[in-house]
Amino acid sequence: MRLPTEARMVEVGPRDGLQNEAKSVSAAVKIALIEKLADAGLSVVEAGAFVSPKWVPQMADSAAVLRGVRRKPGVSYPVLVPNMQGFEAAKAAGAETIAIFAAASETFSRRNTNCSIEESFGRFAPVAEAAKRAGIAVRGYVSCVVDCPYEGAIAPAAVAAVARRLLDLDCYEVSLGETIGTATPGRVAAMLEVVAAAVPRKKLAVHLHDTYGQALANLMAALQAGISVCDSSVAGLGGCPYAKGASGNVASEDVLYLLDGLGIRTGVDLGKLAAAGRFILGELGREPASKVARALAAKAAA
Repeated sequence: MRLPTEARMVEVGPRDGLQNEAKSVSAAVKIALIEKLADAGLSVVEAGAFVSPKWVPQMADSAAVLRGVRRKPGVSYPVLVPNMQGFEAAKAAGAETIAIFAAASETFSRRNTNCSIEESFGRFAPVAEAAKRAGIAVRGYVSCVVDCPYEGAIAPAAVAAVARRLLDLDCYEVSLGETIGTATPGRVAAMLEVVAAAVPRKKLAVHLHDTYGQALANLMAALQAGISVCDSSVAGLGGCPYAKGASGNVASEDVLYLLDGLGIRTGVDLGKLAAAGRFILGELGREPASKVARALAAKAAA
């Protein structure tokens, strides 16, 4: 299959990238980061999560963040919601796009959301219906699409079944999460082939982690399979609190450098994206996980 000529990058750094940071990040800093990412040309920037602050304290100020962001025309700012309570809070804060998150692994579902896969869809159905009535778009996530930290390898058919159920809830897109970063390109391609038989490729995205250094190779496999949407996190921030040892999402700078090199249009400016990464890393006192970001910094310093 030919590579796509255009691709859409979904920036998850302000939510997925920051949610596990031990150092508290203020709402003002989060707002500034989101605005810098939007100004870099990203058309989708996750703004937060309306989840219990007991479990994810870093996201406790998501309402303030969503209300405070200067919204740029043509940019969407999705927020995660786990249930109706989260949906109502997101709606009150002015959310125009929400995301619901399921898992292809029964054990992961219970550890992550304290309910079975079937029970999770019982929670999602009223959320999706309420969102539809309110004119709020819904994105779906599936975790553990290749491997689970508890169950090991996950059957592609199980991934396809969950992805299809999310599509049937009128999710405009389903993001397939390679949660613990153990996949290789052949396994990603095999999974996508099965899932694409249940969900149109144009409705699919990939969400890759780089624990074993395979994220860009896996992205290449996804592009070759006809997938043109990729989640990524500025500076490679993030990880999964329920997948011990999993490193961050694939870095947005690295994804963009690859796409630029392939001649795939994104509308994102690498210099501005890297600057947004330096901004948040300065706040966190950390070095970038992104190799492209490190290379650009070294070049600038030379």
